[in-house]
Amino acid sequence: MGEYDDIIDHPHHQSKTRPHISMLKRAAQFAPFSALSGYDEAVEETARITDHRMELDDEEMALLNDKLQYLSMTCTEHPRVSITYFANDTSKEGGSYETVTGSIKKIDAVLHYVLMEDGTRIAINDIYTIEL
Repeated sequence: MGEYDDIIDHPHHQSKTRPHISMLKRAAQFAPFSALSGYDEAVEETARITDHRMELDDEEMALLNDKLQYLSMTCTEHPRVSITYFANDTSKEGGSYETVTGSIKKIDAVLHYVLMEDGTRIAINDIYTIEL
């Protein structure tokens, strides 16, 4: 004789005062939920890969300086260039290399930045390559 033999054949109880819940709504109340809010975002942020800044050798640095001097002399003509530069990541160590193509509006030798026509401001120390 089993422990529940006395109740096994009884009909399933249904409330007379409350409506019967559908199988879909019953399943929804057991659906997974995020117990730790922000956990998924934190995992994605940790998995996101950043680059490390590459150092230029003396020859590359000299070539870059020559190009910047040439561009500073022709800046009034708004030359069109492609500049690849290192953009620091705001939330973790490292960053990424980005390329902007457009016309140069201004090169500020005192504050060490290049201002593009579209408003992009690039620190000269962050520039990796310039294609004329």
